Amino acid sequence: MAISMTEAAADHVRRYLENRGQGEGLRVGVRTSGCSGMAYVLEFADEIEPEDQVFENHGVKVVIDPKSLVYLDGTELDYGREGLNEGFMFNNPNVSDECGCGESFNV
Repeated sequence: MAISMTEAAADHVRRYLENRGQGEGLRVGVRTSGCSGMAYVLEFADEIEPEDQVFENHGVKVVIDPKSLVYLDGTELDYGREGLNEGFMFNNPNVSDECGCGESFNV
């Protein structure tokens, strides 16, 4: 099981962690939400719990709890701009369906 991050995503996270002045990395998870059932959750990881899985890409740690890892295994986290929108993009091979607004997914 693994999660990867592009260099663009790692650079973005690294800048935010440096500006913030603290943090172990980026915590990625899922929660029940939206019209398709699940939504991604991103937050800074100030602590790494013993049960967390940690993946390091381009010098940045991605921290995931075991329950979320089942839904995120094989996902590549990218950061970019599409038109006027800028943000993280999840290339998740486990997704079977997404809602029209792109805010939630189903596996």
